[in-house]
Amino acid sequence: MKTQVAIIGAGPAGLLLAHCLKAEGIDCVVLERQTAPYVLSRIRAGVLEEVTVGLMERLGLDARMKAEGLPHDGFNLADGERLIRIDIKALTGRQVMVYGQTQLTRDLMEAAGPRGLEVVYAAADVALHDIESDAPWVSYTSGGIRQRLDARFIIGCDGFHGPSRKAIPASVARSFERVYPFGWLGILADVPPCNHELIYANHDRGFALASQRSAARSRYYIDVPVTEKVEDWSDERIWDELSVRLGPEAASHITRGPSIEKSIAPLRSFVFEPMRHGSLLLCGDAAHIVPPTGAKGLNLAASDVHYAAGALLAFFRRNDADAIPGYSEKALARVWKAERFSWSLTRLMHRFPEDGAFERRMQIAELDYIASSEAAQRAIAENYVGLPV
Repeated sequence: MKTQVAIIGAGPAGLLLAHCLKAEGIDCVVLERQTAPYVLSRIRAGVLEEVTVGLMERLGLDARMKAEGLPHDGFNLADGERLIRIDIKALTGRQVMVYGQTQLTRDLMEAAGPRGLEVVYAAADVALHDIESDAPWVSYTSGGIRQRLDARFIIGCDGFHGPSRKAIPASVARSFERVYPFGWLGILADVPPCNHELIYANHDRGFALASQRSAARSRYYIDVPVTEKVEDWSDERIWDELSVRLGPEAASHITRGPSIEKSIAPLRSFVFEPMRHGSLLLCGDAAHIVPPTGAKGLNLAASDVHYAAGALLAFFRRNDADAIPGYSEKALARVWKAERFSWSLTRLMHRFPEDGAFERRMQIAELDYIASSEAAQRAIAENYVGLPV
């Protein structure tokens, strides 16, 4: 089988890119090692920047997002006693959209067939070949038969553990990583949210986040040591801890209910350079990971898609030989800014094991400054709503 672009991974990054290319008449095939139901079963965040919303609008796949999504004009920082509202609409003139990543992925998947987009699910043992040439190819197993897919470019959208990044020679690769000493214990429940906007809380007992998937479904998190086990946390214990960490105002509006999903997600900051080598481009988690503080993961993948789609379109439609080599530098410039914001917000809102009284007072002073400074709030709002692409 032969195509112009082989895309590895059918998560949001891979499907977004495939739809963008298909809309421009560029042939592509998507390979996904998991089944379609497994892809849809993954629970992820869903605060969308304008770059992500804009891509869905351009593709004409925004109807359900506009009907079911929740536009947000602001969010809150909490210090255990008060809520500090960051009015992103007033400060930037822009909004974010709360719409679950699972729902966005579903929209992309359901449109693939009707739009003639070829997605091969359960593609096992994917391997990349000849990526330094102008004729790279991918081998994989489907239905027990070894297959070959020839392409002009390969785009790795296969996440942190996929084969794409590993295909780049160590001699040209650089990686930067910070692994955090805690994870986020999340609970998903069919209960109304305690606030119509997100709350990021810094409490003496640790971090908490109140978020939502809809007006009737809430997602809450607390940070716990990486050694914790989810089975040691009953629903009641989580609700009790949330009620303390989110502060009295939010706690008074918490509606408790049985969990429909509980898990502990480890946190790390990670960047891989370069994001392009030869005929291979990396997008999304294949090249970078951010802690979920600030909700940048999916949106960074979308900005990668924006740059990658533009570069591929320039190559195939305008014979622009410089477009592909310039992809990595463009994408990484935005990646590092988002990494900085996610890292700084994580540092501000979490208690680190090595922190003492001085570090705690610095967090309190920073939150006090943010509460009283429009300039500080504007800087946070600009980053939260998403820097320009």
